[in-house]
Amino acid sequence: MSTLAEQLAHIATGAVYDDLTAELIQARQEATLATTAYNATFGKPQEDRERLLREVLGSFGAGAHFEPTFRCEFGKNIHLGQRFFANFDCVMLDGAPITIGDDVLIGPKVGLYTSNHVLDLAERVAGACQANPITIGNGVWIAGGVTILPGVSIGDGAIIGGGSVVTRDVPAATVVAGNPARPLRQITDADRTGYTPNR
Repeated sequence: MSTLAEQLAHIATGAVYDDLTAELIQARQEATLATTAYNATFGKPQEDRERLLREVLGSFGAGAHFEPTFRCEFGKNIHLGQRFFANFDCVMLDGAPITIGDDVLIGPKVGLYTSNHVLDLAERVAGACQANPITIGNGVWIAGGVTILPGVSIGDGAIIGGGSVVTRDVPAATVVAGNPARPLRQITDADRTGYTPNR
């Protein structure tokens, strides 16, 4: 049997894979235990929380933060930029890589799903799955209740409206919403409010 790293590399190619191997089942169990430990540290020193994140995620930048509860499939395929924030109940199925840029805000009850069962019933019951990566640019805001499906890329500065299901790529600096999510308008200089932080 191949190693976990070899299996994850194979999955990342988009090829059909066996979701029921002993290595993948064990990796999911370990990710569940690690995220449970991370969620239990809410309110504790940031250094303690970051130590636990290092055990679970592939990589993350300074200031990465998940409100409880955070769940992932494997964790090793998740790469977060600087100042990442996810509100409560964030789920990431990371059979394929999930790569997220800097200054990304994720609302409550958001799911990012790279993995998908195949359509044929007999193959599906036997554990056949496929996965395609999700890539999210810098400065993206994903509102509450959003679902992002396999293979989607979201451009810098985009906004995903609450409750949307994102099935295709989202251009930079665009507001999208709906099921499936559709472009509503571009974000322009006219959207500036003149706000300056009072710190």
